Amino acid sequence: MCACICSSPCCHGCCMSHGTYPRTKPRPLIPTLISHRMLESINEFFKPFVAEHSVAVAVTLSVIGLTVVVLRVRRVNLRRDGMDYKGTAADVLKIMKNSDFEAHKDKDVHSSVSEYASLFTGARASVGRISTDASIKTRQANYQKLVTNFYDLVTDFYEYGWGQSFHFGPRWQGESFVESIKRAEYHLCSRLGLKPGMRVLDMGCGVGGPMRNMAIFSGAKIDGITINEYQVNIGNKYNAQRGLADQCQARQGDFQNLPWPADTFDAAFAVEATCHSPDKRRCFSEAFRVLKPGGLFGNYEWIVTDKFDASNPEHTRIKEGIEVGNGLPTLATAEQVLAAVRAAGFEVLDAYDANADVHSPHQIPWYEPLTGKLSWSGFRMTWLGRIMTHAFVTVLEAARIAPTGTGKISGILNATAIDLVEGGKAEIFTPSFFFVARKPDL
Repeated sequence: MCACICSSPCCHGCCMSHGTYPRTKPRPLIPTLISHRMLESINEFFKPFVAEHSVAVAVTLSVIGLTVVVLRVRRVNLRRDGMDYKGTAADVLKIMKNSDFEAHKDKDVHSSVSEYASLFTGARASVGRISTDASIKTRQANYQKLVTNFYDLVTDFYEYGWGQSFHFGPRWQGESFVESIKRAEYHLCSRLGLKPGMRVLDMGCGVGGPMRNMAIFSGAKIDGITINEYQVNIGNKYNAQRGLADQCQARQGDFQNLPWPADTFDAAFAVEATCHSPDKRRCFSEAFRVLKPGGLFGNYEWIVTDKFDASNPEHTRIKEGIEVGNGLPTLATAEQVLAAVRAAGFEVLDAYDANADVHSPHQIPWYEPLTGKLSWSGFRMTWLGRIMTHAFVTVLEAARIAPTGTGKISGILNATAIDLVEGGKAEIFTPSFFFVARKPDL
């Protein structure tokens, strides 16, 4: 998600022979009898106060949260397996205590954050600084470092705050967040005609949420590739835990240079992943090469819409904020994306913004989980939930429970959440530009 992205069904089994870990279900920190309407009222009441007294509120929330967690540590199993995040304060500590967490392998997280930030020199300080050709080319030339560092730092935060499918999805009234995420994935299955016996490629698979959901739904065998080794390790662990090791397999690699021979796959897809590509024509050409003749390629792509005006400083500010907060070289337009698809050799069968009716009375905006509308199921995604998480992580860092620099990661994600909401409200950005393309028959 860039930012972005489903909460796959949690496995509540507890069998050591199948590689899962025993765990207890933590009690909610606040009684769940409070209604959604009351939660929204609480959020709106406190928002102005927090804005004015952010430091005091952060310290207070952190001290309270840390105290609660310390009191609960002896009762809560902190060995996290990535499938039991509930959004409680204890789960924030699970991120830090997770033995797989990349931050524990690279103790100097601060250096990793600084290295990442160096590729966006001037971002947020001066509008337009990272939109110059020189700045964009620097990120394109260093895209492997850019994307790898980004996901080393944010994968666990994404999973805690969003789920195992790192993407957004169009959402209808009456549809839950999880349902909308899965529907976007099942839509891909339908458009690509996935079925048992097919071999399919997931380009930019992350920790494998879409891959697993789509494999279960369609019966197809899916190979995933991600440039981030940590995601490969944790993703394959989840595949095994779900009993999908023979059907889903992630491997480390670069979708700019796929490690499979030509004509390997019956279909291929990407879900909000190729926005990280420094050269979309090269990326799509690789998809074309490994597809069998007649194979279909489906993609959800992050783009700036036709309403984006590069001469508007406010539009540029939002665009740059999304880029710096999501590890992107630069955001493309729909025309640029489709031109790259055709240049790769594909025939475009369909293309449209799946969020074109985002402000219809029948839809819930894709960015709604990031706003101040609260629910217990999605509290950790919201404005207040992010403030509390950031404050808590900051205290953990000060207490040397979390590595130095972890608070900066949380701060980057909080800032870009605001940019995503602003881009969605202004309709200058969509994470769900969808296309299906076909490799011609011989």
